[in-house]
Amino acid sequence: MNPLIRGPLALGTMMFGRWGNTDEAECHRMVDRAIDAGVTLFDTADMYDDGASETILGEALRGRRDGVAIATKVGNPMGGDLTRSGLSRRWIMQACDDSLRRLQVDHIDLYQMHRPDPATPIDETLLALDELVKAGKVGALGTSTFSAGQLRDVQARAAALGVTAPVMEQPPYSILARGIEHEVLPVLHDYGVHALVWAPLNGGWLTGKYQSDDRDGADAASRANRQPDHFDHRNDEIRQQKLRLVDELTRLAADHGMTITQLALAFVVDDPSVTAALVGPRTEPQLEQLLSLGHLRLPDGVRDEIDRLVAPGTNINPADAG
Repeated sequence: MNPLIRGPLALGTMMFGRWGNTDEAECHRMVDRAIDAGVTLFDTADMYDDGASETILGEALRGRRDGVAIATKVGNPMGGDLTRSGLSRRWIMQACDDSLRRLQVDHIDLYQMHRPDPATPIDETLLALDELVKAGKVGALGTSTFSAGQLRDVQARAAALGVTAPVMEQPPYSILARGIEHEVLPVLHDYGVHALVWAPLNGGWLTGKYQSDDRDGADAASRANRQPDHFDHRNDEIRQQKLRLVDELTRLAADHGMTITQLALAFVVDDPSVTAALVGPRTEPQLEQLLSLGHLRLPDGVRDEIDRLVAPGTNINPADAG
């Protein structure tokens, strides 16, 4: 594993571009601020705004490439085009070169399979990725949102083929989405694979911002339009359950001198397999709030209290499983 890939926070850049923030200058300032605050890992994907996120990140890192690690992904459709997707050798080779060009780098520190591709034999995928590692275009390999069975299969086939095996999995994980605890995390422990977790704040729920009387205000509505399943407009029962739990978690955090955001991030990085929690702020003020949280340590006994509110292995909303 690249020694630059370390926590507790990594900056996700899915919001760079039309999916969140089209002010490229502000995005560049966010990258600079994150580096100055000690963030070393920056995560993106080729399909985020059809490559725009990679392009903006690459521009932001010009002159600051040393000392940081870049993670990107391949597999999900580019611009909704299924011919520019998947984990075939043909597409992986083209997509990697395209990502290198957009990022303006000669190698990618962590190259991740964005989702499983049932249409392509895993052997073909692993052999292609191994070529990229041997060519020096990629440093380490990862997966994203793979099931426990798929993770075992990837590790077994890599061993059988004698090729580079993934060393990182990127799953969704938060206090409100604990589904990986029963099967995925044990597999990661078994194989010595690390986790770079996404949605640790459950799409904004665990910042407490949606507990005010203006729960359907402009910011909430904007994010709800981007990620409707997180806001449970299709299931008011789940939405009300989340509102109740966030109230209780806010009180629990306050009892221990923490904000709910501190509690949420400390919870996910508490597991020894978790290398870092990916945060994806859209604006500079949102980034500043995250960088000002200080040391993220879960106080003794607090996990047991969280377990009483949200049972281990539970996803409050099944859609949060990714």
